Amino acid sequence: MQDRLTRKLVTGCVFSLIGTLCYAADPAWPTWRGAGMSGISPDGNPPVKWSETENILWKVKLEGDPSDGSPVISGDKIIFQSAVDTGKKSDAAAAAEPAPQSAPGGRPGRGPARAPSSIYQFNVVCLDRNTGKEIWKTTVCEVVPHEGHHGDHGFASYSPVTDGKRIWADFGSRGVYCLDMDGKILWQRDLAQKTIRAGFGEGGSPALVDELLIVLVDHEGPSFIAALNKDTGKTVWKQDRDEKTSWTTPLVVQHDGQTQIVVTGRNRTRAYDPKDGTVIWECGGQTENVIPTPVTGFDMVFCTSGFRGSKLQAIKLGKTGDLTGTDAVAWEVNEGTPYVPSPLLYEDKVYVNAVNNPDIYCYNAKTGKPYYVKQNLGEMKGMYASPVGAAGRVYFVGRNGVTYVLSNTDEYKLLSVNKLDDGIDASPALVGDRIYLRGKQNLYCIAESKAEQK
Repeated sequence: MQDRLTRKLVTGCVFSLIGTLCYAADPAWPTWRGAGMSGISPDGNPPVKWSETENILWKVKLEGDPSDGSPVISGDKIIFQSAVDTGKKSDAAAAAEPAPQSAPGGRPGRGPARAPSSIYQFNVVCLDRNTGKEIWKTTVCEVVPHEGHHGDHGFASYSPVTDGKRIWADFGSRGVYCLDMDGKILWQRDLAQKTIRAGFGEGGSPALVDELLIVLVDHEGPSFIAALNKDTGKTVWKQDRDEKTSWTTPLVVQHDGQTQIVVTGRNRTRAYDPKDGTVIWECGGQTENVIPTPVTGFDMVFCTSGFRGSKLQAIKLGKTGDLTGTDAVAWEVNEGTPYVPSPLLYEDKVYVNAVNNPDIYCYNAKTGKPYYVKQNLGEMKGMYASPVGAAGRVYFVGRNGVTYVLSNTDEYKLLSVNKLDDGIDASPALVGDRIYLRGKQNLYCIAESKAEQK
């Protein structure tokens, strides 16, 4: 018991340290996957069981396209991005000949989706996280998107980031915006109009490090990573990237007093120096269409991808130069790695799933030795959301609204299976004793009822 308590305290201290590197103390879940993008809530104790009729504190209908963008939370505010089809035609769209392509949101593998002909509102939305009532909604721009998107996603599959004083929202080709906590736009930047592989659409999240907002622009045109002054939006540095389309999010890590910005890619995983954007180290080996964001711990980063191949690499921090094929790769596996979901590092365990399937693999983070592999979560129908952890439990959310709760133990131990009516592709947000799940149609706040708490 004492050992477990010690581990929990150490875990909490580690992730608190990561969080203070980039975020103020106030935000409870300040970015996609929480402080340090770890997916861990060190002091959280969310419910184990719920359904449409059990342990739902509130449920609100969402406006606009179904989205994979996850909410962030600061104080009593829950904040997310949305895109709403107004149905209005622009003059240029009305005069243009219809494109001989599939409809917007075409089926995967069927070629690029046609760009829509109507104007979309791109919004940042703020709700009261205790009641679900809207506090404010800011429309940052209204425009006809120049490309379509994958049939599973929408036009706002980004997650914002906050430091409790301001909010930064990347809408990709529609610009990067900084807002205050009342929804007032403070600055806006247009960085690039993206051309996305196969017309799959845009997505990802920016990252904060000290006074910088880190924005990744990987697409079929000239790719780059940029550091913007978070107060003014002015470019501090910009580095070209030898990469094509990706949907990953930069991870900020600290090792031996040095801050690094780690970004995966098809050609190379690279660590950038936030002072000027120079590459500290790089390592090849990932697959195509990189989406998962790395996690960090035990002086390593754990990088993975799973499209047209499989790769999970544990790369040692503290090295420089090209690490490909060197002993800086502490261990790696070449099967059962995720296409969309990011890995979860919880205590000494790394969790991944196979491609987008609900087959779970759990490895010892230090050695790569498997605790268990190919554990199927049978009631799920696919998985896009990244897993999260709290109170010694791991939460896997499936695309059909089914969540499996597992014990964070050496052997597979199922605690519960929970079903909601909505489809869910966005990653969960955890704050205290609550889980926030953004579905395709609804946003849920899950919390134990007072009667059950007794």
